[in-house]
Amino acid sequence: NVTTKSMIFEHTRVFNLDGAFRGMRNPKDSWDRSDSYTYGDLLVLGENDEALAETLIDGGPTHRKFLRHVFVCVDITAPRYWWQEFDTYRFGVERNSCSTMHKIMAYPITIERFAIDDEDIEDPYESNRWSSVIADLNKLRQQYLETKEFKYFLRLKRRLPESFLQKRTITMSYEAIHHMIEDRKNHRLPEWREDYIKWAHTLPYAKELLFDEDR
Repeated sequence: NVTTKSMIFEHTRVFNLDGAFRGMRNPKDSWDRSDSYTYGDLLVLGENDEALAETLIDGGPTHRKFLRHVFVCVDITAPRYWWQEFDTYRFGVERNSCSTMHKIMAYPITIERFAIDDEDIEDPYESNRWSSVIADLNKLRQQYLETKEFKYFLRLKRRLPESFLQKRTITMSYEAIHHMIEDRKNHRLPEWREDYIKWAHTLPYAKELLFDEDR
């Protein structure tokens, strides 16, 4: 698991590295040059396969098709404003989200359910502002629970800050992750520039397959 200031990455699993490297050699029937092997559930990348993989990656999306065959499944908890940007990526990405429509009323709304900087908590003005926002949301939640009138639910949804944290289970390919890294590694949002990049560095062979500038 990887936990950062405003994001949590849990239950990361990587699938089909061996199949991707096997298929990588299909275009030139060069399977005899493959020197990778599996040790239990771990794929050990050989020098020949690493060299070919890096050449294909440097050739661009058309040549690095083998990255589309490596899949990552991970639970990500992130603020809604980050998910809005993540949702621009469609190719090679599947998602299943926790539902605010069904579960926003299930638990009291506390400060822990938002991505908030420490300096906001320490600043008296910002701290008071957040206390007011959360009190207002909990009042609407209580009114809905007591009356079951949908108008209170709609008011809460409309007033919910974009920093509200939501969990999604994501399955995506290494190609999609590679694309995101190239697009977002210098992004102004720290959730991309720091949090997502920190997690991506923990993936198997991230240096060789995902971070071109690190090679």
